Amino acid sequence: MCGIVGYIGNKEAKKILLDGLCELEYRGYDSAGIAILQGGEVSLFKAVGKLSNLTAVSEKFSSSGFAMGIGHTRWATHGKPTEANAHPHVGESTFVVHNGIVENYAALKEELIKDGVNFVSQTDTEVIGYLFEKNLKSVTDTLSALKKTQEELEGAYAVLIITKSEPEKIFFMKKGSPPLLIGTSKNNDEAYFASSESVLIGQADGAVFLKENEYGYVKKDEIKIFDKNGAVSPVIKKVEGTRAGAQKEGFRYFMEKEIYEQSAVLVDTMMGRVSKDKIVFEELAALGDLARFREIKICACGTSYHTAIAASYLFERNSHIRSSAEIASEFRYKEPYLSQDMLFVVISQSGETADTLEALKIAKAAGLTTLAVCNVDNSTIVRESDASILTRAGIEKGVASTKAFASQMLIFWMMSVVFGVNNKAMCQDKAQKEIDTILRAKDAVRVEPAMHERLKRLSKRYLHGHGFFFIGRDVFYPLALEGALKLKEITYLHAEGYPAGEMKHGPIALADSELFTVALLPKTLLYDKTKSNIEELSARDSTIVAISPCEFEIADDFVKTKEWEHYMLEFFEMMVVVQLLSLEVAVRLGNDVDMPRNLAKSVTVE
Repeated sequence: MCGIVGYIGNKEAKKILLDGLCELEYRGYDSAGIAILQGGEVSLFKAVGKLSNLTAVSEKFSSSGFAMGIGHTRWATHGKPTEANAHPHVGESTFVVHNGIVENYAALKEELIKDGVNFVSQTDTEVIGYLFEKNLKSVTDTLSALKKTQEELEGAYAVLIITKSEPEKIFFMKKGSPPLLIGTSKNNDEAYFASSESVLIGQADGAVFLKENEYGYVKKDEIKIFDKNGAVSPVIKKVEGTRAGAQKEGFRYFMEKEIYEQSAVLVDTMMGRVSKDKIVFEELAALGDLARFREIKICACGTSYHTAIAASYLFERNSHIRSSAEIASEFRYKEPYLSQDMLFVVISQSGETADTLEALKIAKAAGLTTLAVCNVDNSTIVRESDASILTRAGIEKGVASTKAFASQMLIFWMMSVVFGVNNKAMCQDKAQKEIDTILRAKDAVRVEPAMHERLKRLSKRYLHGHGFFFIGRDVFYPLALEGALKLKEITYLHAEGYPAGEMKHGPIALADSELFTVALLPKTLLYDKTKSNIEELSARDSTIVAISPCEFEIADDFVKTKEWEHYMLEFFEMMVVVQLLSLEVAVRLGNDVDMPRNLAKSVTVE
């Protein structure tokens, strides 16, 4: 989703803004812009396409001494990717950047046109600046105009405004899911804004995570926050980490680096939680007695939804507790039946996914106990949930999620054992075997150079055809869904994931030599059943790519995996295989693997 940065202080503002926008590139964008106010004058620069274009058009500009500026990477929602539609948007003396959506912009725009406003863009954002200026004429001070503007805007948004009438303040508003942070310094002589904490690393010492319906302004030595009840004291949290983890470190793409990082990530995910004989989630203590839950409902979107499906298998098998997965965007509108003995779990890599956040709010309103599994501490979903478990995957810059999915899967595997022991559904011997296996998950996701090279060579054979089937059974069905999603996200080739047993119920009608079937064939789980389904596709002349530890004679291409004794270790190795296969096909096609078209890392509008 779109990215916001801001700065006020004595450093060179352009560099800070551009560096901050670079940190947000992974979120997806099609245009970008910055506006810098210094000495009562504003310098505005916009460009379509990559940030290198914005850098080029602003090359000759630099600030000196006190200045303040705002910047934005835009992902088109209203209006095509053009310079006119790029942010910041300009009023008579006001400059605005905005993430999210103004739902009532059409009605507001109509009223403003009647007042004589001439709009130059197709965006909903341009309405914000002109509405703010209209309100400035009807109230006594700028802050009151800001409050009135927020009251009139419907939707979900994060907004920064600079205006020539207040040349030492950056104004802000937040409503709904789009995140907005204020970065602070120890010297209290500058401040930053960002959509993500990663932007603040190495710049700010602390961060204020703005909450629902907050608004206010920042001077270089002052932060003023308000909500409907009046002034709010800012809560500053320490900014930790380094930017080194966000660099490519010799890999071609961030996605490739993140696939290779998965072994280390799983170690971090287990740290302090898994020992030789037990699994402990201190975070679950906030839920109280786990035995009171008779059902677990897991809600998520995209890749996280595939985790949810797999988790439902694990909870029912290991914990003997009824479990189901829900697509958050559907759950919001289905008038769901919710009971008080249900644990409501939400999964989100970013912690800002709009549909998932709204589903969480429904569950909370119904009085359910809620748990978030998330990769970003202090994110909205984490803050709104009764308890949260952080996956510890680190910053994931590739839009197509890899290491976040791996860490989510490990968390739920571990949780299923904890619930199983607690429910007496799993004896100690069985639990010990699961723990021993969990400790080996890091080995299953380690990328073998020979395997990667094999997939590089194989990828050149799969650049055409009319589509891909990814098939699997049990937990390998959601892995098939995830493999298909990875492929279509970054290659733009059509792909579908199916339960292998569903082939005869319709999809097999598509089978011919130009249909590529990627078959997940684990030795330890339903091998013969899945093998039979693959043979049916082969008999219809589908081209078969079999991923299995067992030789499969009728496969057109065979990717041999290791002989693990547990299905989840097979799951994790096959996960790496489908990730690498998608990566290499996309590279062969010449696509931008890290920033696939039309996609954003964090989807903060429905």
